Amino acid sequence: MAQAIESHLELETLQLWIGGKAVPATSARLGNVTNPATGKVIRRVPMANRADLDAAVRAATAAFPAWRDTSSTRRARVMQKFLALLRTNAAEIARIVSEEHGKTRPDALASLERGIEVVEFACGIPHLLKGEHSENVATGVDAYTLRQPVGVCAGITPFNFPAMVPLWMFPVAIACGNAFILKPSEKDPSAAMKMAELFTQAGLPPGVFSVVHGDKEAVDGILNHPDIAAVSFVGSTPIAKYIYETCARNGKRVQALGGAKNHAVVMPDADLEFTANALIGAGYGSAGERCMAISVVVAVGEVADPLVTILKKKAEEVKIGPGDVDGVDMGPLVTGEHRDKVVGYIDSGEREGAALVKDGRGHRVAGCEGGFFVGTTLFDRVTPEMTIYKDEIFGPVLGVVRVDTLDAAISVINAVPYANGTAIFTRSGGAARRFQNEIEVGMVGVNIPIPVPVAFYSFGGWKNSLFGDLHVYGTDGIKFYTRTKAVTARWRDADAVGPNMIMPSIG
Repeated sequence: MAQAIESHLELETLQLWIGGKAVPATSARLGNVTNPATGKVIRRVPMANRADLDAAVRAATAAFPAWRDTSSTRRARVMQKFLALLRTNAAEIARIVSEEHGKTRPDALASLERGIEVVEFACGIPHLLKGEHSENVATGVDAYTLRQPVGVCAGITPFNFPAMVPLWMFPVAIACGNAFILKPSEKDPSAAMKMAELFTQAGLPPGVFSVVHGDKEAVDGILNHPDIAAVSFVGSTPIAKYIYETCARNGKRVQALGGAKNHAVVMPDADLEFTANALIGAGYGSAGERCMAISVVVAVGEVADPLVTILKKKAEEVKIGPGDVDGVDMGPLVTGEHRDKVVGYIDSGEREGAALVKDGRGHRVAGCEGGFFVGTTLFDRVTPEMTIYKDEIFGPVLGVVRVDTLDAAISVINAVPYANGTAIFTRSGGAARRFQNEIEVGMVGVNIPIPVPVAFYSFGGWKNSLFGDLHVYGTDGIKFYTRTKAVTARWRDADAVGPNMIMPSIG
């Protein structure tokens, strides 16, 4: 017992980031941060309370006026320095992400790069903050618009991309002149602290960016805090809906991105080798813990049998192990609880009659017996009535649905309540064009399995994959983190004019 207590005391306990520095939480509640490859607790994370959140909001509220009034060019220069520091420290951030999440280091580095692209976009925001101007809309009257920041914003981000998804939010918000409070996932919180440290090194004034760790108590504090004007969220659909409704009730702006069940259609004319490689990467990369992962393959016509054969072969070749080992393709799931949940889905798929082509249950990695591993799993002859089809599994489980025509494939996908991403693999431009026009999904790939838009577009789905009107980053991000003010102005000499008692009009 004494040894257990001593081990507990030796563990690092993370702090919060408030006022431009790391500060201890007042909350006594702690959570465990685990290395998923070993199953061992590697550090503790504080579960912030209302007092901790209030401290962050006070710092943000105090910092906001000066940052809002800082020229957009100077704000962009701070962002440029932050960009350089992110690139210099990219390997270290990827190491932290791999250690706490479990994904391979190359995958962590690649996802960080997609976040860095948003920082690059944010460096050019001064050009995009321009309003509109119309001269002489009436005699001596000009009309123009101003685009101004909304105030203190907050982001609540998921465990699966502890660097990339926060970078989709706070660089855009801060470059627009807002202050920002980040509540990262308590499962892998350290990358957020590293980015806060780098942002401060880049010259960001204290209080403009804060990190508050925690669970539902911290989340509810954000949603109900009267001094937080806007909330961004990425996570599951039930939580996204809860966040959207709560923020709307409290008069906040909100963009809440929810769950997904992404389908990839494979046409009979598709290049099978190319397509199978794409599907293996999209289905099993990051152990399937991606909101844009392909979890359902819709095989059209005679392509089904050869496609399943090649998918099985390639799934068996995926090398599974700790994310920090060279040559590993897929790491563990994030927690033991989540591993057990994914195994339960495989059980239900087999029980409900899907053909289990490759079973990932019971996968063991030598030297990592305590890790949270599930092997690549492939089901064939999945139907829309099955649990593995209806639910977002968020694990390395790929299901094949068979249909006869492209019409049927489109109908199957359009019937799904989620509508985050989808893809089609074909050599036919006509089929691809029809698919992209008729599919009711927010992001579409043509021969690209994970169609995450580049940073100067925007990321977001339809239906139950998005609650709110605006997507994240890109031009939608700028619209979300700013408000438009319309100004009508007249400048004239102080000659005597009588009162105008009628509605002013153009003339």
